[in-house]
Amino acid sequence: MGFLSRLARLIKSNINDLISKSEDPEKMLNQVIIDMNQQLIEAKKQVAVAIADEKRLYKQLDNEAKRSSEWENKAMLAVRSGDDELAKQALMRKKEHDAIATQYQEQWERQKSLTDQLKTALKALNNKIGEAQRKKNVLIARKRRAEAMKSIQETMSGLSDASAFETFDRMAEQIEQMEAEAEAGAAVAEQYTGDLLKHRFSELEATRGADVELEALKRKMGLLPAQAPPVAARVAPAEEPYEEEELAELEQALEELKRRER
Repeated sequence: MGFLSRLARLIKSNINDLISKSEDPEKMLNQVIIDMNQQLIEAKKQVAVAIADEKRLYKQLDNEAKRSSEWENKAMLAVRSGDDELAKQALMRKKEHDAIATQYQEQWERQKSLTDQLKTALKALNNKIGEAQRKKNVLIARKRRAEAMKSIQETMSGLSDASAFETFDRMAEQIEQMEAEAEAGAAVAEQYTGDLLKHRFSELEATRGADVELEALKRKMGLLPAQAPPVAARVAPAEEPYEEEELAELEQALEELKRRER
């Protein structure tokens, strides 16, 4: 019973205290369950020994009862034979076996009571270990959930750091500044390379194309009168050839235009 009592105290101990003293609660809980199961195996062995002792005592009791019965039968045989003295000796031997049987009876009853208690205690301990196993699984799940929550909180705490957002905003401003400088450089390059004029004409052509499309849409919707069919072009009369003075003026104007473009 002393061994089972120690095992019972171990199972009834506060598992939370064990967790607080351990750097790794999960490993500690697993080890506690392993120790419990090992000691439960030892307890089962001791209960098995107690059951064996009970059976041995019962067998000895049964043997003494049988011998007592045998000597009683012999005493009866002696009485039938008319030998009372022999019958008395047989009865005395029967009495000896009865006394021994009485002792075995007392020992067997005590042993049986103890064995029954051990069986009940072993069953209760087995249930407690099963309960501890289930509690261990719940505690490990809680521990892992707490670790996950802690990790999430640490991550969120890092994200809530004002300096991190300030750095992010500062980088965004630097990128915007770089984009503005690049656009300004492109505009200056266009001015010096003559591409700006080309760009302006492209914009003008795109705008005129949009105006034409808009006008066509309005005519389709009936907001503008339908466009008159094109009139056949009339052949203009041949112009008279330029005079020499007019040709000279045209060449002079052309040369002036070329100088301006340079």
